[in-house]
Amino acid sequence: MKKNLTEGSVFKTILTFSLPYLLSYFLQTLYGMADLFIIGQFNGVECTTAVSIGSQVMHMITVMIVGLAMGSTVMIGHAVGAGKQNDAAKATGNTATLFLGLSLVLMVILLLIVRPVISLMRTPAEAVSGTVTYLTICFIGIPFITAYNIIASIFRGMGDSKSPMYFIAIACAANIALDYLFIGILGMGPAGAALGTTLSQTISVLVSLTVIIRKKMLALTRQDFYPARAVIRGLLSVGVPVALQDGFIQISFLVITAIANNRGLTDAAAVGIVEKIIGILFLVPSSMLSAVSALCAQNLGAGRQDRAKQTLRYAIELAVGFGLVSALLMQFAAEPVVGLFVSGKDAGVIRAGAQYLHGYVWDCVLAGIHFCFSGYFCACGKSGISFLHNCISILFARIPLAWLASRMFADTLMPMGLATAIGSGVSVIVCVIAYLWLNKRNTENLRCE
Repeated sequence: MKKNLTEGSVFKTILTFSLPYLLSYFLQTLYGMADLFIIGQFNGVECTTAVSIGSQVMHMITVMIVGLAMGSTVMIGHAVGAGKQNDAAKATGNTATLFLGLSLVLMVILLLIVRPVISLMRTPAEAVSGTVTYLTICFIGIPFITAYNIIASIFRGMGDSKSPMYFIAIACAANIALDYLFIGILGMGPAGAALGTTLSQTISVLVSLTVIIRKKMLALTRQDFYPARAVIRGLLSVGVPVALQDGFIQISFLVITAIANNRGLTDAAAVGIVEKIIGILFLVPSSMLSAVSALCAQNLGAGRQDRAKQTLRYAIELAVGFGLVSALLMQFAAEPVVGLFVSGKDAGVIRAGAQYLHGYVWDCVLAGIHFCFSGYFCACGKSGISFLHNCISILFARIPLAWLASRMFADTLMPMGLATAIGSGVSVIVCVIAYLWLNKRNTENLRCE
């Protein structure tokens, strides 16, 4: 069902639209943790390691698919906001055609390079077999995993953020049930975890397609599925920079993790735990990025540039408010929070993790700002700006400062945590400059492609 996001209270619209996003991201986090939790109950450390490594690879691939799908959300949002139903249908049909082809190609390529990928991840010998099995099954399911994320992007472009939340809730429940069946009852180990993940997302796709057919959301014709050069170009011009940006960010996390690993087991464990905590805190900034992109896309499509700017401002205020509360709270509660993730309550890991969290948590404030700007730039069809500021931040601040802090401060992890926050500060500066530059351009140049 299409929803008009160009009218009514901007602040209320942001809250009502972003809350389902937030719950969806929370469910995705729960979804990702379920495999590890359940296999840890029934199998040994080698199987847990196999699923952990395989999940990291799949998370990176999924994040890039979601980034690429941003082009669909923006194009459909523009068309819906402008009241151009034929354009919305064309964008939807071309999205299905494009991603079906890409998913099949990606599946074949990934199946051919399973073992090189596992080698690149420095997989322990004991976990190689399980990781090969896990990734092989997941790679075969790439078309369904892609469809699952693409359908969600189409719904959000139409102004519906609730339906994707319901779809992922179904996938999450199915995944947990299938994991207990395949891993617990049938004893299939990593293969069972992979089957549970793939089949649960397939179930979600079937449910979402049923909803689309019954609600008759768009009057799609066969011609809408025929590739149109202008539409494909529009989808990719927004989606490719976002996908590359997200992939680059994931790589930067792996590099910083490698830097921490060189400091010893205690610091490596501490950094890994804090990354999990930050991942939970970042659910709010991430939901704001997605909400701003969808809301601003419709408003810009309707010629409501003032409303799009107001949406950006309110989103930044909400993200910064949440970030400040989180940062201040963690200055006092870091050790107890880290301790929740530490087996045996290792005092050294808790202390190091608290140090890292004291610095890293300030990234929630600054990242909240540049995430919102990134959503706005995507809605404007300028996702290249988001890619640019993240590249500058990662290459010239986040990674070099983390390496330097690791070398200069051997007794504490706090400076390494601050390095990440400083990197986001650089992104904020670039975003503000880019935003002011865009505002100087006339209305015709601001109109999205």
